[in-house]
Amino acid sequence: MVKANKEKLEVNLDKALVAQLDSIHTEDQKYRMQIDEIDKKYGWESKEMKALWKIINEKDSINLIKVKFILDKYGWMGPDVVGQTGSSTLFLVIQHSDLKTQEKYLPMMKEAVQNKKASPSQLALLVDRIEMGNGRPQIYGSQLNTDKNGKTTLYKIIDEPNVNKRRSEVGLQPLENYVKM
Repeated sequence: MVKANKEKLEVNLDKALVAQLDSIHTEDQKYRMQIDEIDKKYGWESKEMKALWKIINEKDSINLIKVKFILDKYGWMGPDVVGQTGSSTLFLVIQHSDLKTQEKYLPMMKEAVQNKKASPSQLALLVDRIEMGNGRPQIYGSQLNTDKNGKTTLYKIIDEPNVNKRRSEVGLQPLENYVKM
């Protein structure tokens, strides 16, 4: 029954794009999953951490070329076309790109959210990343700073007393819960 339901849900997916985005997702996340372990074992400023970030940046560059091609050719596709992982991958690669690229694809993602092809919470994360990149306070409190000692703090937030209201509106958990994680 589960298999039949899965097949029914996936019948309209673009299998080739799903496969390509799944591969990109793996490359995007594989090395990021090692950050905490490397930090605990060697430290945030260690040569091992610097080597890991070099790999992450190389993978990000390759992934960005692929995702820009997909977005420029097809637009922002939702789970109905590329599956949930595929749709999230589009966001992750843009989120991990440079500020100019983030700003270029922000209007496309906003439209995708309006058309229910992308998640409002992911859009909030991208907006915060762009605000931070421009040296402005973030809106949703999703972005963190890590200092040279590996200490993590929240990046400055505009109108912090009302941040949980904004977070709730886009489907993000309360800031207090986020910070605990």
